Amino acid sequence: MRLHKQAYWAALGGLLLTCSVQAEIAGVQFSADMISRGPDGQTTTGKMSVGANRMRIEMSHQGQEVIRIHDQTRQMEWMLFPDRQTYMERSVPMGAAAPGQMPAPSAETNPCQGIEGLNCRRAGEEDVAGRRAVKWEMSMTREGQTLTGAQWLDVERGLPLKYQMPDGQSMELRMLGTESIAGRTVEKWEMTTTVPNESPAQSLQWYDPQLKLAVREEFPGGFVRELTNVQVGPQPEALFSVPDGYSRMEPPPAPR
Repeated sequence: MRLHKQAYWAALGGLLLTCSVQAEIAGVQFSADMISRGPDGQTTTGKMSVGANRMRIEMSHQGQEVIRIHDQTRQMEWMLFPDRQTYMERSVPMGAAAPGQMPAPSAETNPCQGIEGLNCRRAGEEDVAGRRAVKWEMSMTREGQTLTGAQWLDVERGLPLKYQMPDGQSMELRMLGTESIAGRTVEKWEMTTTVPNESPAQSLQWYDPQLKLAVREEFPGGFVRELTNVQVGPQPEALFSVPDGYSRMEPPPAPR
């Protein structure tokens, strides 16, 4: 089965252990090792490098190395295949969400921005789990029916503290305190997600305020992913461009 262009990019992007593009907005350059472990003990490793409004993620999938480079300033993204010395590229408009991107970094930024058909209205401020949050009411019309939901963004961090969806799904974040991971002070958060007719599911996140992303996550079922060996400092320019000698390739054509 062949994938059309957008599906192909989405599939490849999903294979990479991505972190938030908020890391680029934070203005902190760093590198880190990436580790994900499944409940069966199988481990996948990779590397992340964040430069000035640019991010590079290196992973191995089915024995093949894959590199993704995202350039926020140029609004471009590249997928590199070192084994074949080939690459694909696509434009990523400012309003579009790159794979793995978190919601807006400010509670005052309209979370519906760039999402066609979805409207948001600021509905004041409320307390969520002891933290001040801006409430955004969301609405979308589909097949003549108006669907409504809401999202609460943390005033201090801009993180989504809570959301309620039209189908009854909901999520809420609660800060448990601070801890030290590899010498870095991080915030420990508990996320509770609820789906109708199912028991609530809980996961944990360790959020690094300097890097503005989660450096460790624990999910139901025993899946864990984390960043280790974090090294803050300028990153080499060569990491964020397609190397000489690489040939551009096109994704498989859409099926007819």
